[in-house]
Amino acid sequence: MNERVQVYEEKMKKTMVNLDGELGTIRAGRANPHVLDKIMVDYYGTPTPIQQVANVSVPEPRMIQIQPWEKSMVKVIEKAIMVSELGINPTNDGSAIRLIFPELTEERRKELVKDVKKKGEAAKVAIRNIRRDGNDAFKKLKGSEVSEDEIKDLEEQLQKVTDKYIKEVDKAVDTKSKEVMTV
Repeated sequence: MNERVQVYEEKMKKTMVNLDGELGTIRAGRANPHVLDKIMVDYYGTPTPIQQVANVSVPEPRMIQIQPWEKSMVKVIEKAIMVSELGINPTNDGSAIRLIFPELTEERRKELVKDVKKKGEAAKVAIRNIRRDGNDAFKKLKGSEVSEDEIKDLEEQLQKVTDKYIKEVDKAVDTKSKEVMTV
């Protein structure tokens, strides 16, 4: 593959990594420690991810247990979870925090699937924008040492890469949607 096309493939790869990260934060009925990824706690004046100040485990399918390494962090973590968009009230026994995930209703599952599809659509738009940027850059090569046939070749290679990543987005959205709808 041409290195001019590889630049754009790298950008598409980053879009996929971003989508996977976003889909990982959507909870699907079972407890997934990734729902805590975006929640920061104040650790001696520095915003820090919960995973860096506590041991996060999943002792049961619908429970996450957070065991802070310092007892003083229990209240801080509890407060951060309460003000987050997680929508779950933590229980705290003084040394550990537990998050109990309620069973998702059919309605909530459908809302989550819509959200998954919206994130997938946004990723596809980002990938198509990358393709457009690539094609624009290739068109600017006209008149230089690059022939029109070579430009057409670059555009075809970029289209193949684009198709590959669009399929990957569809697959990721499909997998996550099934996971959300599974009771």
